[in-house]
Amino acid sequence: MTTDIAQVRADAVDRTPRATPPVQRRFGRVLRPGAGRQHHAGPLAYILLGLAALVSLFPLYWTMVAASTDNTRVSQTPPPFLPGPNLFKNLAKAWQDAAMGQAMVNSLIVAGVIALSTVFFATLAGFAFAKLRFKGRNILLLLVIGTMLVPPQLGVVPLFMMMADLGWGQSLPSVIFPTLVSAVGVFFMRQYLAEALPDELIEAGRLDGAHSLRIFWSIVLPIARPPMAVLFMITFVHAWNDFFWPFIALDMTNPTVPVALTQLSAGYVRDQSVIMAGALLGTLPLLAMFIVFGRQIVGGIMQGAVKG
Repeated sequence: MTTDIAQVRADAVDRTPRATPPVQRRFGRVLRPGAGRQHHAGPLAYILLGLAALVSLFPLYWTMVAASTDNTRVSQTPPPFLPGPNLFKNLAKAWQDAAMGQAMVNSLIVAGVIALSTVFFATLAGFAFAKLRFKGRNILLLLVIGTMLVPPQLGVVPLFMMMADLGWGQSLPSVIFPTLVSAVGVFFMRQYLAEALPDELIEAGRLDGAHSLRIFWSIVLPIARPPMAVLFMITFVHAWNDFFWPFIALDMTNPTVPVALTQLSAGYVRDQSVIMAGALLGTLPLLAMFIVFGRQIVGGIMQGAVKG
């Protein structure tokens, strides 16, 4: 009898669930022990990253080298690979010949207004397409995406006629108005908000009596800051470097930076060193923006990746 009781107890102990290793929960996901551990990069990773950095920085370095020499030295074979003594001289000549001061102010106004308006309207439209329910939502979204399939060159003539009828010919509004929002920005923000914005937050706002604009201002904007920073950066760089439409809509008395740079190559003999100096001047504001706001932009990207 005693042996039977001992056997029953032993069998009960064997059937008792064993304690499982502790798990951690983070962002709604179950993390096993060891998950989230930092992995250190090896020497090969640093070598590959260093090579990628050198390849990325070489065009900028070559522009500085070409801008610091004279036209004869740039045309030689092999070309120079070390900076020369004429950098500031060529920069001053490019600044004067291309009227870079006014061009940079115009480009700053155009790129800044376009980037801010694109971020605001794309976030507003992305929120509507992602979380609001209304008739024709999917059809309108398909129409917005379909506009990306139309080449912008097809609308140049009617767009130019429209700007002339509005009295905006040869002025900055003719460049700003047609690009106040982009279909790419709307689709980008819609995709992010559809995943990162919980429906429970919107329902809680509705229960508190908030209307759609209040929910957008108080709930959507704080969550959408990471993609908004990325969209602002991409749109600003694209608007700063845009050449096709500003070249048609503006004249040489009121140009943006890409349009102003065409004046440096208008002569019979092109001075490549001065042209490179002008290109370097047009690149410096973008470099300054990345240096000042680079950490915030990268931080916003990483924050968005973690929230996603």
